[in-house]
Amino acid sequence: MQRIAVVPGSFDPVTLGHMDVIVRAAGLFDELHVLVVHNPGKTALLPIAERVSLLEASIEDAGSPGNIVVASWSVGLLVDYATDVGASVLVKGIRSQVDVAYETPMAIVNRHLASVETIFMLPDPAHAHVSSSLVRQVSELGGDVTPYVPPAVAEFLKRS
Repeated sequence: MQRIAVVPGSFDPVTLGHMDVIVRAAGLFDELHVLVVHNPGKTALLPIAERVSLLEASIEDAGSPGNIVVASWSVGLLVDYATDVGASVLVKGIRSQVDVAYETPMAIVNRHLASVETIFMLPDPAHAHVSSSLVRQVSELGGDVTPYVPPAVAEFLKRS
């Protein structure tokens, strides 16, 4: 039986913290879907297609194993996607107690709706303070984001 998991997120943009969780999760599962989801509660900087492209480039640059699929999902429940691809696990990166408080009710509902378990992974402490919104703010104000994002993202943000 294949172990399939999904790492969902807005990835707007993908950070080194995201990449840390993605690469480590890829080592735990036979197939890992990195899923760019639309979050109606957030105003996106990048279109979904651009986020998918930057994730693919970042995963390739990281030399990640070939078991990662990058996709997007904007219609229906996250657990619908998980069920469609045969995943029984969602992997969520968490940085703080705030993330735990936000993610826990969703994890319980996802288990109830579709028997999909949620695993929380902590990023490397070097990246635990970095969020996509922080990267966007630093970038928009002309700051250097290279310590926080993969090279493909830094180049893209510099050009934008």
